[in-house]
Amino acid sequence: MKLVIHDLKNIAINNDQNTKIVSDNGTIKPCINCYGCWIRTPGQCVIHDGYDNIGLLFSKCEHLIIASQCFYGGYSPFIQNVFNRSIPYLLPYFEKRNGETHHKKRYGNNIILTAYFYGKISAKEKETAGKLVAANGINLSARKVEIHFLDKPEDLKEII
Repeated sequence: MKLVIHDLKNIAINNDQNTKIVSDNGTIKPCINCYGCWIRTPGQCVIHDGYDNIGLLFSKCEHLIIASQCFYGGYSPFIQNVFNRSIPYLLPYFEKRNGETHHKKRYGNNIILTAYFYGKISAKEKETAGKLVAANGINLSARKVEIHFLDKPEDLKEII
């Protein structure tokens, strides 16, 4: 499955039977760092707002596509909130990868992570975004990581 997470307004995304789309419908609540997704309901967020299945969606995807306005080299608030709510995708246990400590994977899939940032983006913001997406790739044990920068969100219509 292809999982597309985006913050686009008034832009239709190609949605076929092998694509799941997560967008901002105004109901997402922030992660409260209760770790209930690891202890009380392993793999499932305890906040029931329609975004409680993000970890499960990550577990079923082969290709994770992020489309976000660039905010100082980072994701938009909505996209960052979705990433925060994806904690159930990982286990609370640690392992060493590339000389760094990371959470172990809960599921066996190996995703491709592709991030698209749009907006007026400076060279420094591109550098920061590149480091962020690379770090996300390591945390998610992605087998491949790509990052692209676009001037305007409309350019994404033909890509995703």
